[in-house]
Amino acid sequence: MWLVGWGFCLIVFVSETVGGGRVRVRREWEPEELIAAWTLLDGDWELVGNKTGATRLGFGLMLKFFEQEGRFPRHVGELPKAAVDYVAGQVKAEPALLAEYDWSGRSIERHRAQVRDVLGFRESTRADEDVLAEWLADKICPMVFTDEGLRAALLARCRTLKIEPPGRVERIVGAGRARFEREFCLHVLNGLSADSARSLWELATGEDGFLLELKSDPGRLGLETLLEEIVKLRRAKALGLAVDLFGGYSSLMYSRSNSGMPATKANRAAPGCRCRNAITTYFGAGVSFGSGGPNPSAVMVHL
Repeated sequence: MWLVGWGFCLIVFVSETVGGGRVRVRREWEPEELIAAWTLLDGDWELVGNKTGATRLGFGLMLKFFEQEGRFPRHVGELPKAAVDYVAGQVKAEPALLAEYDWSGRSIERHRAQVRDVLGFRESTRADEDVLAEWLADKICPMVFTDEGLRAALLARCRTLKIEPPGRVERIVGAGRARFEREFCLHVLNGLSADSARSLWELATGEDGFLLELKSDPGRLGLETLLEEIVKLRRAKALGLAVDLFGGYSSLMYSRSNSGMPATKANRAAPGCRCRNAITTYFGAGVSFGSGGPNPSAVMVHL
């Protein structure tokens, strides 16, 4: 399961590291790189040659942008200034003419269709969105924990499949994460015995404060601290949780919750934080003992 997603995870890691957690278009270009990426070739001129002025410049930039990003620019601000100047020189137009290019309407839709056709891409469908959400849940969500990371993986996947990225990228990311979290919680739930479930409930609602002790920092290392931690381990072991309770899932997912991640909205939504321990996972899945049994909402208050 994990090997399939590693290539995409590497792409996402680089994107998050270099881009500060954002999927960004490159802004700085060396001359030789600019020439290699933004030069209009023979086939390009067949599409650009019958256009003039702002249309000629805008189309040329949109074509070369799509070749590199696998998507169309959302607005003129995404186009690097160096690229605008370079392409403008090739099409014999002033860079300032780009402001006159119409970014909405029939003309740009026709231009986009031309670009997709020549590059072998197609528009996405609602069916594609469902397939992409399922792919994120199965291959990427277990390894990538941020919205921007998931978005980068999704865009890379669309490019591999030669699909123009859907306009509802955030919805797909949210659907993929929700599906993964559901499956993960159900996996943990099914791994709990009746005795373990009852022990977890007693731990979560107990008045002895042991749950808070388990979640607290042990403090400075010393003999007394060591003995206290041994007691904690023995009581935790008595819960009877299976050794492979998280079997089939990467340790990166649940170990990340203890790595000191800041309590941002994105991080609180990450699977590792939502399943911070077996108790949170269990009751977060909405488990009930039946009438008169534990109420998941009440348990979350205790946690």
